[in-house]
Amino acid sequence: MNQKPTSVDDNSIEILLVEDNPGDVRLLREGLKEGKVRNRLNVVGDGVEAMLFLRREGEYIDAPRPDLILLDLNPPKKNGRQVLEEIKADSNLRRIPVVILTTSKAEADIIKTYDLHANCYIVKPVNLERFIEIVQTIENFWMTIVKLPPA
Repeated sequence: MNQKPTSVDDNSIEILLVEDNPGDVRLLREGLKEGKVRNRLNVVGDGVEAMLFLRREGEYIDAPRPDLILLDLNPPKKNGRQVLEEIKADSNLRRIPVVILTTSKAEADIIKTYDLHANCYIVKPVNLERFIEIVQTIENFWMTIVKLPPA
């Protein structure tokens, strides 16, 4: 499921999407495409791949450091909570903002991810237009309003 980044200039924002649903990947890509911020979207389909990408191991030796991580809670092999916990425990990764983007509305999931230091928790809408609107809002907030830490 790994997809190479789209080709845009070097001033673009690096985004890592951890998502195993091809439909959600497509919708997210569409939402970012319509946005105003240039970005490179890197996609991995499971939690193990996410950690390999972030640690630049194996086939991801040349992976860019993301400015933002969009993390589904239920990817295969390693769930989003485990990935989040590893990211926030790693001194080289913990400052990368992690936005949980999931279908779960469960209070326990919300509490657990914030306890693990997620930066944001967003429930994916089922409506296509609303999904794209939310993606654009994420992009606008994290890429134009928030001051991100240096890599």
